[in-house]
Amino acid sequence: MKRLTALLGLTTLACFTLAAGCSKAEAPARPEALAPTPDTGPSDASPPAAKKWTIGMSQCNLGEPWRVQMNADIAQAAATHPKIEVVFKDAQNDTLKQRSHIEEFASQPVDLLIVSPKEAAPLTPPIAAAYKAGIPVIVLDRAVLGEDYTVFIGADNKLIGEAAGRWLAAKLGGQGKIVELKGLMTSIPGQDRNSGFRKGLEGTQIEVLFEADMQWLEPNARKEMESALARFDHIDAVYGHNDPGAHGAWLAAKAAGREKEMLFVGIDALPHEGQAYVDQGILSATFLYPTGGVEAIDTALKLLAGETVSKKIVVPTKIFTPENVKTGGAPLNEPQDAARAVTGT
Repeated sequence: MKRLTALLGLTTLACFTLAAGCSKAEAPARPEALAPTPDTGPSDASPPAAKKWTIGMSQCNLGEPWRVQMNADIAQAAATHPKIEVVFKDAQNDTLKQRSHIEEFASQPVDLLIVSPKEAAPLTPPIAAAYKAGIPVIVLDRAVLGEDYTVFIGADNKLIGEAAGRWLAAKLGGQGKIVELKGLMTSIPGQDRNSGFRKGLEGTQIEVLFEADMQWLEPNARKEMESALARFDHIDAVYGHNDPGAHGAWLAAKAAGREKEMLFVGIDALPHEGQAYVDQGILSATFLYPTGGVEAIDTALKLLAGETVSKKIVVPTKIFTPENVKTGGAPLNEPQDAARAVTGT
């Protein structure tokens, strides 16, 4: 048995010795001994995808057609820039929910934040916190308190309100009785459209005999207008802080058989809404309040590229009346332009 074991050992040793003497071509290759593969050109593997910038968009609600249009304008503008992605959140007209959305975006964190706030005071702190954390913040449409944000984009609501007042004053010959249906008065646009309007009526004999906060919503405006119609036998005009408000008032007046006794004026002038109402003879005038969606994306791209932008960007406005609605309205550079649209001077 020992002799057999020794013989097998000699046989194995001989096999290893023979293998060692074989050529490299004949020897079995060990993986770790393989030579590197020569560089024969670019690899077929796809390069890593370029980093996208993420933009968080906090919308206060989508119950207003104008805000639906704002989101659509932002999405359409962003779609032409593949290096950015916009994530939308709808606060459903809930300030606490919107505050939570802003805090969520800041904690992710996003590369840039766009906020169209429901109310100024409650949403100032979370916006300021995001800004102080180094996130560029674009405040869109409704301003907040202080200056702890990167840029504000919106139209001049005081100018628009004053222009509406001057237009109605000229149209009514400086006297009459008016209903004012206000937007949310805890928002800066509501406050500005009110104060501007009252300034436009200064020096006239026009009386605002009924006013109510309809919070930008057409059903609320219709309900408030029903109250006004029940209380007052004569109304010369209705000023709605937005077109849904003015249209809600018109529906209430029509239901009461009184829509032809008064003028209806609104703000927003979306093509399928305010402008269409003017063309149909429902509204006597509407004033353009651009969504600022395109401007927001243009500004975001500049900020993400490290460029400096103005603290405030004002988007221009127009007036639409039956005389000019089919030709694109008339520019408003100052409130007096509205009165000139009536008098022709």
